[in-house]
Amino acid sequence: METAMTNNPNTDDPYNRPFVPLLVVISGPSGVGKDTVISGLKRRQWPFHFVVTATTRPPRPDEVNGVNYIFVSMSEFAEMIDRQELLEHAIVYGDYKGIPKQQVREALACGQDVVMRVDVQGAATVKRLAPEAVTIYLTASSEEELVQRLLARKTDTPEALKMRIATAREEMQRLDEFDYAVVNRDGGVDDAIDTIMSILCAEHARTSPRRVNL
Repeated sequence: METAMTNNPNTDDPYNRPFVPLLVVISGPSGVGKDTVISGLKRRQWPFHFVVTATTRPPRPDEVNGVNYIFVSMSEFAEMIDRQELLEHAIVYGDYKGIPKQQVREALACGQDVVMRVDVQGAATVKRLAPEAVTIYLTASSEEELVQRLLARKTDTPEALKMRIATAREEMQRLDEFDYAVVNRDGGVDDAIDTIMSILCAEHARTSPRRVNL
């Protein structure tokens, strides 16, 4: 796949249109496969900067600080808020999560697509701050499929699992707030990645590009 990666100020030349980087928000309930899909985009070598979210929750055994999340203490997170370093932040299942503002601005300024993974309330905040952001809601093919994935993770207590399922049901009611909905079926992650790449290709082919200012 070829994507023009150069910025050209001559917007009047239809044969030499400038590359305008996208701000892409991937959201959806826990267990739907957001990290798997983003990893798949990296393997496909789509040129983008992934924004690493800061969080106060402890890392899981397979997670790497600075790669999956930026793991910080409550005190450190509070300092980030005080210094206005976060584009948005919220409490998600009892832990704080936030998007580092500078990461986003620097990547966009360098002409890179920016992909961030946030919860639904975070997606709403980003859309308010950057209406031109491309928002994608990732979902399982059914609630039963989602529950089985969460059970297979074995990371939640029964009470926490119940809360995640209730939150997923509530979030589905806000589906129309997103630009796109992509189904990530069991065994079909490649199809979900194909769909997202098609969305990004189509967005870059728009005659009126989405220009994000933050």
